[in-house]
Amino acid sequence: MQLEQVGPHSYYVQGQSALGSPQNQNFISNAGFVITPESVVVIDALGSPALAERLTAEIRKLTPLPISHVILTHYHADHIYGLQFFKALGAHITAHGSAKEYIQSDTARLRLEASRTDLAPWIDEKTRLVEADTWISGPTVLKIGGMVFEIDHVGPSHTPEDLTIFVPSEKVLFAGDLFFNGRLPFVGKANSSQWIKSLELMLAHDANTVVPGHGAASTDPKKDIGVTRDYLKFLRSAMGQAVQDFVPFEEAYKDTDWGAFSAIPMFGFANRMNAYNTYLLMEEEALEKKR
Repeated sequence: MQLEQVGPHSYYVQGQSALGSPQNQNFISNAGFVITPESVVVIDALGSPALAERLTAEIRKLTPLPISHVILTHYHADHIYGLQFFKALGAHITAHGSAKEYIQSDTARLRLEASRTDLAPWIDEKTRLVEADTWISGPTVLKIGGMVFEIDHVGPSHTPEDLTIFVPSEKVLFAGDLFFNGRLPFVGKANSSQWIKSLELMLAHDANTVVPGHGAASTDPKKDIGVTRDYLKFLRSAMGQAVQDFVPFEEAYKDTDWGAFSAIPMFGFANRMNAYNTYLLMEEEALEKKR
């Protein structure tokens, strides 16, 4: 874990481009923080309590100020399993209310149970799901230690609850998993149409640096965010055409030329799943148009 400075008072740590495992303590996502004159604001909580503790140790190398807030970009496991450590420090957690349904669901509970085996000993019986103290429902401005944090709801995109956090005085935008830099995104059951629109909205911010949920921070957002946007557009185009032509998924996937994206890290792991989920989404959208 190595701190990277992205603004006068803003930093982040970059997770590994790999799957979560006991060997990496589930350190596969990024987390950031901003040091205000009064306290520290953390963006995302990393994938295990041990990682949250390690991040706090890195913060302590820079400042003794308390960690007063954690703002979550979304509630995926690799971004939230460290929450209980920050909560024990007294941090106030903010997230979008769309995550409440997930955090209280059997899906979240079963995922945690599986992680207690798959990610042991870093995720164990003491690891718990932590809800936000404040659930926001729309654009929100927080003023902490005299610094402004502009929070925008950009979901449903990667998840229903996606948030971006822009710090105007730092000209830094924390984008969460709306943006994957240098690796293929995990699309899952995302609303890729809204996701593409959200990426365009992100580019409207006057940000010198954009910190993604995965991969290195971008100092050329138009170019780097464009890779994620172009991939999502290609998925929708290729799978949408297959649905329109009544081509089965297996045939469509085999006949699609993935050459423009095949060299991007995580392609082998994520692309087929991304394509299949997009195929299903395009089927749903086609049915909606007929109603």
